[in-house]
Amino acid sequence: MEDLIELMLDGRILLGEAIDEFEKLYIEKALKRNSDHISNTASTLGIHRNTLSKKVADYNGSVNRSSVVKRSVVKTKKGSSTKKGPATRKR
Repeated sequence: MEDLIELMLDGRILLGEAIDEFEKLYIEKALKRNSDHISNTASTLGIHRNTLSKKVADYNGSVNRSSVVKRSVVKTKKGSSTKKGPATRKR
């Protein structure tokens, strides 16, 4: 890890950029280890699942977001997919 830090310092990587990149990679690895299960991953990381979902969404595709996408798609009986939207009430 010390060699990596030396390379980052030589490349003039700012601390904020280094922390952000580390967090993205850490979360990505944790998601893979937990089969993209948000609640289990959040528990592993010691954060709330809503916090994890927000962080993943904020990365705008930088992290494997399949876990978030999977939960927004519902399979119909005919095998087609439809996006799950907010509940609407008929009047």
